[in-house]
Amino acid sequence: MRRTMRVIRTAPASRTTRTPGGRTGPPPLTYLPFRERPLRRLPQLFTGLALYGFSAALMVRAALGLNPWGVLNEGVAGRTCLSFGTVTAAVGVLVLLLWIPLRQRPAFGTVANIVVVAGSSDLGLLLVPEDLGLPARAGLFAAGALLNGLSIAVYVGARFGPGPRDGLMTGLAAVTGRSIRFVRTLIEVSVLVVGALLGGTVGVGTVLYALAIGPVTQFFLPRCACRTRAEADAPRGPLDS
Repeated sequence: MRRTMRVIRTAPASRTTRTPGGRTGPPPLTYLPFRERPLRRLPQLFTGLALYGFSAALMVRAALGLNPWGVLNEGVAGRTCLSFGTVTAAVGVLVLLLWIPLRQRPAFGTVANIVVVAGSSDLGLLLVPEDLGLPARAGLFAAGALLNGLSIAVYVGARFGPGPRDGLMTGLAAVTGRSIRFVRTLIEVSVLVVGALLGGTVGVGTVLYALAIGPVTQFFLPRCACRTRAEADAPRGPLDS
């Protein structure tokens, strides 16, 4: 009996999460200490961030309508003398203020997100040519949208702390108990409205992206999330559906 009580007492309650449906499982989006498998997680973090910025550049060059955050960034850039990448970084800093009521904390990955995404998006705009034909632009946008959802899952799954926009996503999902796909879609549509009012480029691709990015991220995220051994052995969590 004493041994049984000891096992129950040492089971870490913080390793499981209960969803509105009553399932329990590990919280794969929580921050992991830097010392936890850094050689595995650091390359994943920076690869995901670089791909995110590059995918944003692909959608800009496709000229079929930016993703909602791109619409916002372009709208702000058009009203200022700042570059697209600089505005991306500045908006990221401002979004951090929305973390306060959600009790989210910036981490290494948050800072890396602001710096790397800004640089990789500007670099992508230099590398990808403009004035392409419609078939090439359609291919660019499709590749950019898919790569964008995958890259979010890659760098968030590294668990060094989400970027500003993704911390807003995960924070709202945790507070409301709603799925990543629902929360992400709600955020994207809201940002799209603000960006359009500021004069950002809105097209058919913008609407498709706003509706698709949540499900795409939801699909890739559990497949890219780095887990501890204890979490890997635990029941399926809320992001695994």
